[in-house]
Amino acid sequence: MIDLYYAPTPNGSKLRMALEELALPYRLVRMALSEGEQFTPAFTAISPNQKMPALVDHAPADGGGPLAVFESGAMLMYLADKTGRLLPADPRGRLEAMQWLFWQMAGLGPMSGQAGHFRRYAPEGVPYAIERYTREVARLYGVLDARLAGREFIAGAYSIADIACYPWVAVHAGLGQDLTDRPHVKRWLDHIALRPATVRAYADVADPYAPAAAPLSSQARQHLFGGTAP
Repeated sequence: MIDLYYAPTPNGSKLRMALEELALPYRLVRMALSEGEQFTPAFTAISPNQKMPALVDHAPADGGGPLAVFESGAMLMYLADKTGRLLPADPRGRLEAMQWLFWQMAGLGPMSGQAGHFRRYAPEGVPYAIERYTREVARLYGVLDARLAGREFIAGAYSIADIACYPWVAVHAGLGQDLTDRPHVKRWLDHIALRPATVRAYADVADPYAPAAAPLSSQARQHLFGGTAP
C-alpha cells in the first residue's frame, strides 16, 4: 500500500494519475494546505520541503521498511522504476523521457505556477509579472507543440513525461493560454483526458486557477504563500 499525501493541484494530480495508470493500491491522504497541514512535524519528516505531494511506500521493492519520497518528479521516477512501466527500458528512450520530465520540473511547472499565481492569487495586479510569466508559458507551450508534431506522446509510448506535463496544460485557460494555435498540444491533451486513469484521477478536481467566489483569508494566504508556518 502507498500513502499519497495529496491536494488537487497540478503537482498532486501527477501522482494520482500515475498511481491510477499503474493500478497500484494507494490511500489518498488529503491535505488542507490553506490550513497549514503541510507544516506539521509528521509531514515535514516525510517531505522536508513542506510541500505536497509526497508518498510513503509501505512495501518498497527492496523489502525494507516504509520508504518516504518527496518531489513529484522523483516520485514519478520511483513509481516507474518500481513497476517497470511508464519509462522506456532502453537507455536512449529512458534518457529522452527523462529530459522532458526535467523540462517540466524546471520550466513548464514553475513558470505556469507563477503565471497562475499572479493572474489568480496575487493580492494586487502586477502587469509586468502577469505579462512576463504568461508569455513564457506561451513559449513553453510552443516548445511542446513542436515536440508533439507527428508524435502521439512526448517520448515514444505514454510515459511519466506525459503525466508530468498534462496537469500543467489542463489548466491552460487560467494561465491565459489559448490552444487554438497549438493544435498538437490540443490533440495530445484531449487524448490523455480520455484515458480511464486520467478520468479517475480528475473525478473530483476543480481548476485551481479558475476565478474564485471569495478571496482567500489572510490566514489561508499566509499558509499557502507565506513560505513558512506562521
